[in-house]
Amino acid sequence: MKRILCSALLVLAGQAQAFDWQDSATVTQVFERAGVTGTFVLHEVGSEQLQGHNRQRAETRYTPASTFKIAHSLIGLATGAVNSVDEVFPYDGQPQYLKAWEQDMGLREAIKVSNVSVYQALARRIGLSRMRNQVSALGYGNGEIGSQVDQFWLQGPLAISAVEQTRFLARLAQDLLPYSPAIQAKVREISLLEQGPGWRLSGKSGWATSSEPGIGWWVGWLERDGKMYSFALNIDTHGPADLPKRVELGKASLRALGLL
Repeated sequence: MKRILCSALLVLAGQAQAFDWQDSATVTQVFERAGVTGTFVLHEVGSEQLQGHNRQRAETRYTPASTFKIAHSLIGLATGAVNSVDEVFPYDGQPQYLKAWEQDMGLREAIKVSNVSVYQALARRIGLSRMRNQVSALGYGNGEIGSQVDQFWLQGPLAISAVEQTRFLARLAQDLLPYSPAIQAKVREISLLEQGPGWRLSGKSGWATSSEPGIGWWVGWLERDGKMYSFALNIDTHGPADLPKRVELGKASLRALGLL
């Protein structure tokens, strides 16, 4: 409890910290060429500098959708609602949005295929009271989870901005969240997307459909040449055909900043 309280105070202090914003003309060109409305934010971890495209939108909160699975995994492990990222959640036999979800799986695989039903089952194990306390301790977005423990990150009322996503992920990358280093390391492990000589890219996509247009997310962090960068992108989406643009624009933005 003392660790959570101290970490919560650090979160509040971090949110009050003034970050400088720098518009990136090269990232703006990426969005303009694609004809997409959205934002991209990059934070060099350890600095007080943010750079990117569309500051006003970057500071606007939206439903996190499946990007919350990073925080959700941390909370599940920390509360003991799941013993490990490989503990199997049994498939209940019901038709799922994706065929890939129609099998037994643990969090390691579920986060990769963004299995909503597995994380809803985890949320019900955690329970409303513990979930509310943990989301508050993380300082995650507006901290509001409402009364439906298995819907709040999909339908609201939980909301978070792109800037807040970068701050949350920077703390995870540095072991600064109110959980043991072992838990944070395990969630970083299952969030790894790609790696190569001298670099590692981790993150999570999301698609919030509770509003029109929908909101497509891609958030994460990049380790490169001894430095760490957290980032967050969100864009307007008008259907499944827009979903590939999340990672495409995110990577294009990182390349425009000389990081990929």
